[in-house]
Amino acid sequence: MATSSKSSQTAKNVVLFLLALWSVISLIIIVVWATSPDLKSASKCRSELQEMTVQLEGAKVVYNKNKVALEELVEAARAVQARQKAEILMLLGHFNATNATLEECRQENVVLSWNISALQENVEQLRQTETNLTAQIRLQEDHIEALQQNVTEAGHQNESCFSLKAAAESQMLAAQSQTRGCESRQQYLHKQLQKCKEVEAEAPEQTEQTGQQGDGSSSASPLSGIPALMLLVCSALHLVT
Repeated sequence: MATSSKSSQTAKNVVLFLLALWSVISLIIIVVWATSPDLKSASKCRSELQEMTVQLEGAKVVYNKNKVALEELVEAARAVQARQKAEILMLLGHFNATNATLEECRQENVVLSWNISALQENVEQLRQTETNLTAQIRLQEDHIEALQQNVTEAGHQNESCFSLKAAAESQMLAAQSQTRGCESRQQYLHKQLQKCKEVEAEAPEQTEQTGQQGDGSSSASPLSGIPALMLLVCSALHLVT
């Protein structure tokens, strides 16, 4: 932008210089023609002077127009330069903001690098922890497998115990049944023993009556030996119970 403003200023100066040089040359030519009587007549010189004056006035008009145009161009160039300066200032502001943002990003990158290093260390620690946990898990799996084997053996032992318990219960039921049979037998024998005791109590009286009748008659009844047999049976039952 500074180069374009300088070039426009230089162009303006060159044009002004050329116009001024052309005006000076025109005046010199007019003076030369006016001061040369040998070459031209006075009337011709006057006519030429008039023409030159007209040309000079035209040149002045053109010079003024060119000057105004150049001044307008200079003003426009100045406006463009001012606008470009404002744009440059705005771009400088953006550039400074971008630099600040880049500095922040650089600092953030440094912090992120530190964080990445810390995360890598954490990842390495986690990998080591994972290795240790994997070994512990394998040990736990072996322990669980051993426990499962123990549980299986315990289950088989429980099944065996249940079988033994069922057999014991069956034997207990059989023993109970036998006990009830023995109790029933004992009750029966007890009743028979009571009967025998009653017979023993009645036997002496019958024996005395039988002795008295034996003395009076020689032909005794065949049932006279039954009380003695009953005594023997009752004695045997008493021994059993």
